[in-house]
Amino acid sequence: MRVACIQSSYIPWKGYFDIIHDVDVFVFLDDVQMTVRDWRSRNKIKTAKGTEWLTVPVAKVQRQQLIHETQIAEGDWQQRHLKSLQHNYGRAPYFQDYRALLERLYCQPHTNLSEFNRLATSLICDLLRIKTRLICSMDLNPVGTKDDRLIDICQKLDARSYLSGPSARDYIVAEKFQAAGLKLAYKDYAGYPEHPQQYSPFSHEVTILDVLFNCGTQAPHYIWGWRANASASL
Repeated sequence: MRVACIQSSYIPWKGYFDIIHDVDVFVFLDDVQMTVRDWRSRNKIKTAKGTEWLTVPVAKVQRQQLIHETQIAEGDWQQRHLKSLQHNYGRAPYFQDYRALLERLYCQPHTNLSEFNRLATSLICDLLRIKTRLICSMDLNPVGTKDDRLIDICQKLDARSYLSGPSARDYIVAEKFQAAGLKLAYKDYAGYPEHPQQYSPFSHEVTILDVLFNCGTQAPHYIWGWRANASASL
């Protein structure tokens, strides 16, 4: 049993789905403090002028507020995001193939940020044929903070190994995982091949929608499938 835990994000980049694909259980770590002006509520798309932020407006964030407590502010953000996607990706080869996805995300009301993020991630996992089990940290009632919280989640799931994002090296103490009988590994995002993209210069740091709209069913190759070809060539 291999587990990964990451806060939910607004239609995240391909690396997020790469981690989900690599584990047996993926935990949305949404019972931790909400961060503003961060990936929780925004992401980038590629445009003819470079990149552009799409930001979900949220109600005023209180001190110590948790991600799953964060409400989406009223407004026409869904239509604005949909219009921006249509404008910048309308001529992408597979844009129309994902019309049903866009309707679920932008043509129905959403009030809770965590619920919206988890819905979007789940729908995209289905499109990518990722079979990983997705659960919410709140359902496990984890205790502790930082890496102690991660270890508690792993133990409640009877996990044997934990896959972390590289940025967590700043606070993870490897010896704690070893003492708990957990194998610790860090995800390496290096080496992603460039996928077909409408505008130059190329950017990896954009939402997964960029890969889907430009690559269609070939999207998994540019997220994890390329590694098999790289290994075979060694």
